[in-house]
Order: sequence, then C-alpha cells, then structure tokens
Amino acid sequence: MSTLKQVVSNPMPQVTQDDSEEWSIDAHWPTLVQGLADQITQSLSALQTHLDQLLLKERITRLEHRSLSIPADRIKQAGMVAQQIQRFHTGRIRQSHERINMAELVENLLQERRKDFAIIGVEVRRKLKPVDVLTDPTVAYAFINAVLDWAMPFGQRIDVRLDINSWPPHARLQIRANNDGVPASSQAQLDGMAWLLVRQIAQAAGGIELKREVSEDHVSVTAMFTRTVQAVDGIAAVDLSDDQSSMFKSLQGVHALTISPSLQVRADVRDALREIGIMSDSVVDIEQARDALRHRMPSLIVVDSDLKGPAFDAFRKEVLRDVMEFPFVEISADNNSFDMSGFDEMSMAKVGRGNIREALGTAVMFELAKMM
Repeated sequence: MSTLKQVVSNPMPQVTQDDSEEWSIDAHWPTLVQGLADQITQSLSALQTHLDQLLLKERITRLEHRSLSIPADRIKQAGMVAQQIQRFHTGRIRQSHERINMAELVENLLQERRKDFAIIGVEVRRKLKPVDVLTDPTVAYAFINAVLDWAMPFGQRIDVRLDINSWPPHARLQIRANNDGVPASSQAQLDGMAWLLVRQIAQAAGGIELKREVSEDHVSVTAMFTRTVQAVDGIAAVDLSDDQSSMFKSLQGVHALTISPSLQVRADVRDALREIGIMSDSVVDIEQARDALRHRMPSLIVVDSDLKGPAFDAFRKEVLRDVMEFPFVEISADNNSFDMSGFDEMSMAKVGRGNIREALGTAVMFELAKMM
C-alpha cells in the first residue's frame, strides 16, 4: 500500500508537446526510413541465424536453407541500402579529401568482389588508366560499389573503364553492363533503391557528374570526377623519333611475353624489344603462356603465327575477358609483312619474321599507344 502511495505521490514527469505546430511526413521521412531499415536488417539477421541453426541440426536440407536464405538476404540488402541512403542524405559522414589513385582503388575493389562476380556468373573486364582525384577514399569506394550493384543485374558481362576525358580533362569512369541478348535479372531496376543510392552518394560526395545510358543490349553509367588533379600523359605522346631517352623513360615498367616454338623468333623479338627499352619473357606454347600469366600479367603479347588456331583463340578470349583491348602482335610467316592493327578489339598487328628487327618496335609502340 505504501508503495502505491509513493507512486501516486511521485508521478512520472510529464512531457508536453505543442500539437498546434504543423506536422508533415516530409519532415519526418528520414526517421521513418531509418526505423524501417533498422527493423528489416535486425529481423533478417535473426532469421538467418535461426536458418543456420536449423541447418546445423539437420532440420532442413541445404537446398531448403539456400532457398530461404536467398530472399532473406535480398530483403536484408534492401534494408542496408535504405540505411546508406539515409546516412548519406542526412550528412552523417565525415569526408577527408585526399589525392587518390582511382585506377588502384577500382582494381582493389574488383579484386575484393571476384567471388561475388563468380557466384552470379558475371564476367568483369577492365581497362584502367592511371589518374589522380581529390576525394574521400571511403566515399569513392562506396560510390563505385553502388554503381556495380546497380549495373550487375542488367547483364552477364561488365566492362569497367577509367580514363581522362578530352575536355574538360576530368577522370571518367564508365561501368557498362552488356546483356548479350539474355533478359535482365528480376532484380534489375533502372530507378530502384540501388540507383537512388548511387545518386545520393554522388550528391553527398560532390564533384561527381553522372550520365546514364540505356539501350536494348546494355546499360551504362559514366561518372565524371571534376576534382581531377592530374592528367597523366600516355604513351601515345611518346616521340617515335631517334630520341631514345624519352622513349625509354615512357616505357619503364612495360613487360612483354613472346609465344613461339622457334628459338630464332624468340631471340629476334627479345632483341628488338630491348632496343626500345621493353623487357620480355618467352615461352614455347599456349599452355606455358597460361602458366606465365598466372605469375605475371604482361603489357602485351607477341605470338608466332604458327600457333594460331582454336587453342590460341580460346587463350586470347581468356585474356580479353580480364583486360579489354589487350594488345597482341603476330609474327607472320611472310618475311616482309608489316600491318598495323585496326581499332577492332580482335584485330592484330603483323610483322614478318624477316622484318622483326626493323618493324617490331614501331608496331609495339603503336599497340601500346592505343591502350593509353
């Protein structure tokens, strides 16, 4: 009884609110989104834990576990995206702008997500040129990750390019999803939550201009980074005159691989490349070339025409899956041949066996210039 009297005599403090103020859901939607997102992610985490326990106790099969986990994971992902949108919208991020190598950042991200790409059967190719940008590394990472998440459901092959726009000289990142005639995934949404996250991060980061392109066979996003701090001169600017010093300086770090069963061809190619400052290794067949690429990726490949055929075609496709427009130079059986490649991805420059010392250097310089 005394306890009841104490409670009555000491009531809970009253909190008053002026209900006369105009109330609008527009002013409170961030709180609503945050609350929904938190509940979704927390509930789905608990559900996934219970599913894992049922699997361990053998109450459900692995197939049933996977069938239930996939939709649960998708719902949880939606909740996490909502959380990110709300976080970037409200400005609850601290940015520290640094000079970062965008090519390195993109490559590291692609390497981290290799398993993700493999699981859903997406092939990723890249062509990344060195360019520095002033931005927050964490925000830039989140932005590129978000663009990939948006693009992947639209195609089975993703092309990632990074270069410098001709004018204005801004870093230009393009992520393109090619469907190759296959219908897009049911998760593909042009203006869904994944795209809202891309737009919100770009707005929060500042200095990112977006352009989207949609067609029957592909979708792509091009991001222009207006805070580009350095436009790196490419090898296309190398003077192909007798000034060997500038040539050697520009070709530092370039490495070639020669594939030929002929000792004489391998020796001639090595000497010709050495004259323009390019170091090279050599192997005798396609299988040895595959082993060599596992240890070190070259800047270009010189191949003997005697090895051309189905095995070489398969090998070349493997290389092009990882590096778009990778340069190949063919050593032709015709002693005096010399043909530059076109700008078709599958075309190759040709140099005759009797013309290696005189023409190979020029052909190689042209191929490397195209890459830059």
